[in-house]
Amino acid sequence: LMVLAKQTPGFTGADLANLVNESAILAARRNKKKAGMDEYNEAVDRVIAGPERKSRVISDTEKKIIAYHESGHALVGHLLPDNDKPYKMSIVARGMAGGFTRYLPEEDRHLMNRTQYNAILATSMGGHVAEELALGEMTTGPQNDIQQATHIARQMVTQWGMSERLGPRSFGRKEEMVFLGREISEQRDYSEKVAEEIDEEVRRIIDKAYQTAKNLLTEHRAKLDEIVAHILIEETLDGDRLTKLLESPVGELPLPTTGRNPEQKKEEPPADEPEKQDEPKTPPVKGEPGLAYGSQSNIQAESDS
Repeated sequence: LMVLAKQTPGFTGADLANLVNESAILAARRNKKKAGMDEYNEAVDRVIAGPERKSRVISDTEKKIIAYHESGHALVGHLLPDNDKPYKMSIVARGMAGGFTRYLPEEDRHLMNRTQYNAILATSMGGHVAEELALGEMTTGPQNDIQQATHIARQMVTQWGMSERLGPRSFGRKEEMVFLGREISEQRDYSEKVAEEIDEEVRRIIDKAYQTAKNLLTEHRAKLDEIVAHILIEETLDGDRLTKLLESPVGELPLPTTGRNPEQKKEEPPADEPEKQDEPKTPPVKGEPGLAYGSQSNIQAESDS
């Protein structure tokens, strides 16, 4: 129950009810009398990222790209001490995502510091960097990671006073447009010169995160390649299996001879019951960015990535 609770920060009562219902449906399809952790873990994935898309055909080349992308997220997240540790990574398409990486917070957090946000930013850059290191080219896959990293970096500078250069100041006045459905707009209360300094600080923070991820993945390139080799065969790694792979010396764990564990496979819905296409739940901004691969129409990520 504690593991399940850690996987669902920010879930509303309706989200939790949906999770339990999905678990019960999966258990019934698998001819089980009650739902177990396999069903609950699958239900969490469904609520967050959507159901598996079996009809989506991904080429071997794209599958390898997604594998490096998600492995980059997981490895950087594991190596940074101030980051939540990876709990699950997958290269199975769900919703609009080609793959995802999820993290398990060690405790409830109501406050975040600058070191923690820098770790989150470096982790979000991990997928982008892994693609460049392994393939010598960047793709459109990290779009969602870059958007979220830019948003967090800008919040650090303009709202949370975490900029070393600009100091503890707030920039931009938030106003609610009551007559426009309470849409929130921002009134700029600073000069053009300050705006340039803000942009420069955002760039510096993201560049620092990118370099952190690059240094880690370059140093641990052999481990990155090993994770990719495993995920290409198993497609999904989670729990102790993922932790053991991340923590073990390179080459200690033999490659599996078979693919996904049958217990992890999703059962086919009855022919007269079309599979639900629920909208994926957007993770809260306070925690990890939604590290799902390719947040656009062609490929999406947990990744993210």
